[in-house]
Amino acid sequence: MRAQTLTALAGGLLMAAVPMLAHHSFAAEYDRSQPIKLKGTVTKVEWMNPHARFYLDVKDDATGKVTNWEFELGSPNGLMRQGWTRNSLKEGDVVEVNGSRAKDGSNLVNASNVAFENGKRVLGGASSADDPATK
Repeated sequence: MRAQTLTALAGGLLMAAVPMLAHHSFAAEYDRSQPIKLKGTVTKVEWMNPHARFYLDVKDDATGKVTNWEFELGSPNGLMRQGWTRNSLKEGDVVEVNGSRAKDGSNLVNASNVAFENGKRVLGGASSADDPATK
C-alpha cells in the first residue's frame, strides 16, 4: 500500500512540473533589439495558460501581401489584473501592437502593449519588464 501511495505522489509531482518545463524566458525566444510595431485585424484569440495569444492579419502597404502574425501576451490571470477580460480582444478588431520580435525571425512577437481603434492602450503583460517599443 505504501509503494502505491509513493508512486501516486511521485506521478502527481511529475505532472505538476510538466507545465514549468514548457515555460521559457523572454531572452530565450525574443530579441529586445528588434522592436516592432504592427497594425492589423485580429483573426484568432487564445485565452489560455501559460500565455494568452492572439493573431493578426497584417497587410504590407508596399506589396499588398497579407501575413498572419502571432502575438504572445502575459498569463490570463496577469492580464485580468491589468483590466483585460476574455472578451477584450475579439476577432475582427483592428489593433496596433508594439513588442519584440522572435529571435528566429518568425512572425512571432512578444506584445508589450496593444492599442485599439478607439485610442485605448493596454499593456500586454509581456514577459519583458521593459517596453522596448517605447525606447
